[in-house]
Amino acid sequence: MTLPDTMKAVLLTGHGGLDKLEYREDVAVPQPGAGEVLIRVGASAVNNTDVNTRTGWYSKAVRGDTNSAAQSGYDGASDADGGWAGALSFPRIQGADCCGNIVAVGAGVDAHRIGQRVLVRPMYHPAASNDLHALLTFGSERDGAFAQFATIEADNAIAVDSPLSDLELASFPCAFSTAEGMIQRAELGAERVLITGASGGVGSAAIQLAKRRGAHVTALTSPSKADALRDLGADATLGREDALPSDAFDVVLDLVGGPRWPELLEALAVHGRYVTSGAIAGPIVELDLRTLYLKDQTLMGSTRQPRRVFTDLVGYIERGEIRPVLAERFDMSDIHKAQEAFLQKTHIGKIGLTIPEPV
Repeated sequence: MTLPDTMKAVLLTGHGGLDKLEYREDVAVPQPGAGEVLIRVGASAVNNTDVNTRTGWYSKAVRGDTNSAAQSGYDGASDADGGWAGALSFPRIQGADCCGNIVAVGAGVDAHRIGQRVLVRPMYHPAASNDLHALLTFGSERDGAFAQFATIEADNAIAVDSPLSDLELASFPCAFSTAEGMIQRAELGAERVLITGASGGVGSAAIQLAKRRGAHVTALTSPSKADALRDLGADATLGREDALPSDAFDVVLDLVGGPRWPELLEALAVHGRYVTSGAIAGPIVELDLRTLYLKDQTLMGSTRQPRRVFTDLVGYIERGEIRPVLAERFDMSDIHKAQEAFLQKTHIGKIGLTIPEPV
């Protein structure tokens, strides 16, 4: 295809409310550098991290839940640590989820990759860094998929062979890799697992991914969503306000945190493993160390992922072992409406974004 000089994109101009997201039609098309590919983005999706980054929730000055100021942003959030990895450079194109086709390659990349359909690995170690713990997120530390075109290192554009649409495929990368990373970190097997925030993108992904490993899944959710989560594979559900059974689970996959957090450790059995990758109900929790050490429990955070997490995920997709859960779709130009729908938390799964064809 003949590449245009400019493209349509959504620019995040700073931390704050929805007004910080600007839909533009005059953004320069990025050029792939050495070792990179240029992707014509077919679809993306909305994630909690998009909202959290926009509002500055990752700043340690913020102590509340992720939803209370999601429309307007958090007063007191610091630009110095408003992104999950620290300060961000603005303007930034967000969008951690990306499905599209490679349309150009940079120096050192095989030209045969042009035309290949790919999913972008959303979190990865930068190849040029000597820091073993360095981590970049597509759509945060570098521009992402809320645009008609995006660049990424060639080895983070993973070929995918699937009959699913771009929109369906774009529902997988961020949420499912986060869930699979948690599951692999916990080494979950055919055990009893409790999943909090189970109706969201990561939670509903975790239900499917835990079931494919033979786990007995209990989903913590609102009663109105229980039947839908059972259809996804949950063996049992508990209401968000229900008492949790003691010593009932080998693993807890937690995306919520907040004031009920101590109950999760009471619900874990002896030698139980707790893994977190989110804190939508609040990041500040109370820990009774007696519960932790008397029950020989293990607490784990999960952000960095071995490279195999994402390639394993693509394999599950290609073999039809997991399925997309799309609640609603919006055009990229309606990004404000898409995030408003996302913030209502009435949906199950993902809110998708269609990206317009370049003219």
